[in-house]
Amino acid sequence: MIRRKKLRMIPQTAGVQLRIFCASVFALGCMAASSLAADLRVGLALNFRIQGPAAPYFIALDNGYYQVEGLNVRIDVLANSTDAIERVVSGTADVGVADLSALIRYRDAQPDAPVKAIFIVYNRPSFAVVARKSRGIASPKDLEGKRLGVSASGSTFSYWPIFVKTTGIDEAKVTIENIGIPVREPMLAAGQLDAATGMALELVVGLKERGVPPDDIVVMQMSDYGVELYGDAVIVNTKFAAEHDGAVKGLLRAMLKGLKDTVRSPANAVASVLRRDDSLAKSTETERLVLAIRSNILTSEVKANGYGAIDPQRFARVVDQLAIAYRFKSKKPTPEDVFDASFLPSAAERRAN
Repeated sequence: MIRRKKLRMIPQTAGVQLRIFCASVFALGCMAASSLAADLRVGLALNFRIQGPAAPYFIALDNGYYQVEGLNVRIDVLANSTDAIERVVSGTADVGVADLSALIRYRDAQPDAPVKAIFIVYNRPSFAVVARKSRGIASPKDLEGKRLGVSASGSTFSYWPIFVKTTGIDEAKVTIENIGIPVREPMLAAGQLDAATGMALELVVGLKERGVPPDDIVVMQMSDYGVELYGDAVIVNTKFAAEHDGAVKGLLRAMLKGLKDTVRSPANAVASVLRRDDSLAKSTETERLVLAIRSNILTSEVKANGYGAIDPQRFARVVDQLAIAYRFKSKKPTPEDVFDASFLPSAAERRAN
């Protein structure tokens, strides 16, 4: 049975006040709509397909954080960091997400390119060598005498020489097999390879989906073995940033809120990803996101110093390590050559809590 509440009569004077209040709300609503129509449109280019780790960018959109900052953000998903960098350089996208080492190399080749990093998302990259324990591998040196599947066009193999240097592997004793990325997990699962290079976020989940027992998967994150590279960073077209200083700062505030929401509740944040692709499995993408948070985002350095910034001394070591795998065409870059810290939210806002 539906209970009907007894209506309370509003005095005439109160009714006049109520009508004035409603008219004011209507006027404010019109102003808000007008403001929304005038919001700054911002194109954001992601460097990877829609998966769990993309949650911070989408949850910021779904929770209205960009809108609060007066931004109408459109998110495009690209194939890799190079595509995202080039989209930002061309101005087709205003901001993007790209691997910082890829940006360093890009700017070395094109020092006048209008692009810089403004916020570190992955304090450590997801670059890894993933192996099968049943193939006799437990540590990097065990790769000697084994078959390692790599994709020559993939970003992880670009940094293999650094991993070799920091771990003391005798590279001559490792059989390198160049394979396509689509067959990497199937070949590793079938025992046609002993190990493979790639993003841990991809390889680990892919092997489990193919029935490889979790306790047979050995994950050697390069960052756990002396490779000090940073991972994904937010990048910006410097011309756009110069014209819209406040908007870029607002964008980072919104992204930071989305990042903190994601770290606080990965399972809830993944919902924003699943809305974009209903073919994704919540359990799979949650696992992928949790792995990214634990290994790449919420590191001990971030817990101590907060999100987003770079450490100048570490950056110098990063550049020295890149020189192992890449010949710089000009002088080695300084932090200011590739990173603009002026848009970062305050240290208090960036605190990991």
